[in-house]
Amino acid sequence: MCKIVFHKDYLLYNFGENHPFSPLRSLLVYEFVKEVIGENYLIFPEAPVNSEELEIIHTKEYISIVEKASNGIEIENAEFFGLGTADNPIFPKMAEGCRFMVAGTSLGAELIYENRCNIVINLGGGLHHAQKNNASGFCLYNDIAYAIKRLTLKGLHVLYLDIDAHHSDGVQNIFYSDDKVLNISLHESGEYLFPGTGWTYELGRSMGKATTINIPLEPFTEGENYLKVLEEIFIPAIKWFKPDLIVLQAGADSHYLDPLADLMLTTRDYEEIFKKILKWSKEYSNGKMLITLGGGYNHIVSAKIWSIMCSIFTGKQYPEKLPDRVLKKWEKILGKKINPEIHDPENPFEPIPRKEEINRTNLDRVEKILDLVSPYWW
Repeated sequence: MCKIVFHKDYLLYNFGENHPFSPLRSLLVYEFVKEVIGENYLIFPEAPVNSEELEIIHTKEYISIVEKASNGIEIENAEFFGLGTADNPIFPKMAEGCRFMVAGTSLGAELIYENRCNIVINLGGGLHHAQKNNASGFCLYNDIAYAIKRLTLKGLHVLYLDIDAHHSDGVQNIFYSDDKVLNISLHESGEYLFPGTGWTYELGRSMGKATTINIPLEPFTEGENYLKVLEEIFIPAIKWFKPDLIVLQAGADSHYLDPLADLMLTTRDYEEIFKKILKWSKEYSNGKMLITLGGGYNHIVSAKIWSIMCSIFTGKQYPEKLPDRVLKKWEKILGKKINPEIHDPENPFEPIPRKEEINRTNLDRVEKILDLVSPYWW
C-alpha cells in the first residue's frame, strides 16, 4: 500500500519568484496525483512539527534563530547560521512552511513503522543540505535526517539513497558516525558542483565506518552509465547492510535540461531508476520505502519526473500525455504553455564526445569504493 503526503502550507516555503527553489513543483505533482492517481492515495499532516522536536537534529540555538527570523525579528549574525544569503533568504513564515514539510516526511516514517503502509511519498522535503547548526543550499531544517533519526531511535536500520545531482552533505554529516544508517549518494562531482563535498574517501568514522558511500559522477554522465553505477554499488551495499527500509531522496536535477547541474538523464532514465529501486526494495527491505522530493530546477520537467515516480510506486499507469484537466491546471499555475508529452523525445541531445572516458571514470570510482569498504563489508 502506498500513500502520498501533501499539505497546502508546503507552499509557505517560498524563497521568491526569482529563486530556483519553488514550492510550485510540489503543487504541480499534487494536481497530477489528484486527477490521475486518485485522491484516495493522499494523506495530509495535521500540523507542523514543533520547534522543540527538531532538537533531535538541530541545535537549540539554530532553531531559535530560524524561528525568530521567520517571525520578522532582525538577526544580527544571520549569515553565521546560513540565513539572509542568496541561497537562503529570510522571508515570513519560512520556518512554519519548512516544519510542515518535516511533518510530512515524519508522517511517512510513522506510517511505515506502524505497518500501515509499505511506501510513502512526501511531495515536499528532501532538504538534505541543512546542517545541525546552519541552513545551506535552499534547506532550512533537515526533514530527511529528522525522519531517519526517529526511525533509528526505534531500533530500525535505514538505507538512505540520494539521487539528487548535489551531494547530500547535511544528511551525511549528521549520521557520519552512526552504524544504523547507510548513506549512499550519487551526485555530480564536487569538483564542479555545490556543495563541493561527497568524495570517495568520505566513508564515515568510528561506529559508522564504511556506512557512508559517495559516487561523485563526471559531468555529462548519461542514463545507461548512471544505472550501471547505481546497480554495482547498491546491490552489494544493501545485501551487506540488510536495512529495515529504504529512504529515497528523489532529486530530479540530474535531468539533462536542469539549469543547475550537468548530468544527462532523461525522463525514461528516471523511470528505469524508480522501477529498479522498487524491485530492490521488494527483494531486500520488505518493500518498505520512504520517498521525498529534492532538487529539480526545471519545474515542468521535475513535475513530470515526480508524476512518473508517483505512478510507478502506486502501481498506476501514467498517461503518455498530461490529461487536459491536469495540463490546464499546470499552465494556470505556471502562467505559460506546456508540452503535454510526459516523456522527453527520443535522442534528445547530441552525442557526448567524451562518453567512453566518462563511463570508465565513473565505474573506476565504484571499484575504488568497493575496495575501500571491503574490509568492513566482507
